[in-house]
Amino acid sequence: MAFAVDLVFGDPYGFPHPVRGIGWLVAKTERFIRNRFTTARGLKVSGTFMAFCVPALVWGVAFSVLEIAGFIHPLLYHLLNILMLYTTLSVKSLGYEVGKVHKALRKGDIVGAQKALSYLVSRETKDLDDQGIIRAAVETVAENTVDGVISPLFYAFLGGAPLAMCYKAINTLDSMVGYKNEKYIHLGWASARLDDLANFIPARLAGLIIPLASGVCGFHMFNSFRIVLRDRRNHASPNAGFPEAAVAGALGVQLGGESTYFGKKIKKPTLGDPMVPLEPKHIKAGIRIMYTAATIMVTAGFLISRWV
Repeated sequence: MAFAVDLVFGDPYGFPHPVRGIGWLVAKTERFIRNRFTTARGLKVSGTFMAFCVPALVWGVAFSVLEIAGFIHPLLYHLLNILMLYTTLSVKSLGYEVGKVHKALRKGDIVGAQKALSYLVSRETKDLDDQGIIRAAVETVAENTVDGVISPLFYAFLGGAPLAMCYKAINTLDSMVGYKNEKYIHLGWASARLDDLANFIPARLAGLIIPLASGVCGFHMFNSFRIVLRDRRNHASPNAGFPEAAVAGALGVQLGGESTYFGKKIKKPTLGDPMVPLEPKHIKAGIRIMYTAATIMVTAGFLISRWV
């Protein structure tokens, strides 16, 4: 039900999304820590404390709310359970936001595509040409197929809405403080490592599910598997290489290469083979694969949960 609600409504603008509340909590906690600690050791220890306490608090609140709702009435429990699970998913919103990049490129609006992309990635977009924009958009939809789709579904099937909400807290921490720059290298170290751990199994599931989804969509399923096996480690992240390699192989394109982060150019290893040049249609193809992978994950999780 939560998956169906997400497909219909996505994340409406102005909706009081729990992730915004988690973001507020992270920002307040960061400010509290920085007002009291300035040394590398102090920031690292307090950052580790934050990385575990924020998700634990989110899990506790979600669990308590559902327990109280169940005590009041079973229907209230189910409604709140569906609502919580719905807020952990980003299927329609991811497709819609990445679709803005595709729409701008189809109109020949490079500046508009750069701006739409800037809301989705941490790399600098103002100097990207159309090839760079397409590559970044395809990489983003591939990586977020794990973060916004497969991982929350994985934890929802394992531990219901409270565990899925806990995962979103971990993911939000990583997106806010898990950077390897001077500002966050110490404070965000534990958050980044915890996010890597949380996505470890879902990312590897993506290495199986995305090729299957690619085959369903009419793309190169076996090449997707081949590129995953060959290039999955060609990424600084221990997890992002799996979905990005899978999508690169499915579309017959090459991802990775040079990108600029916080004014610094970084040369990343490539994933996939440039069988065809990147085109705007590959963004739409990545979105189709993401939707199909989400459907496969929901179906498989439901069937397995019936058997266990």
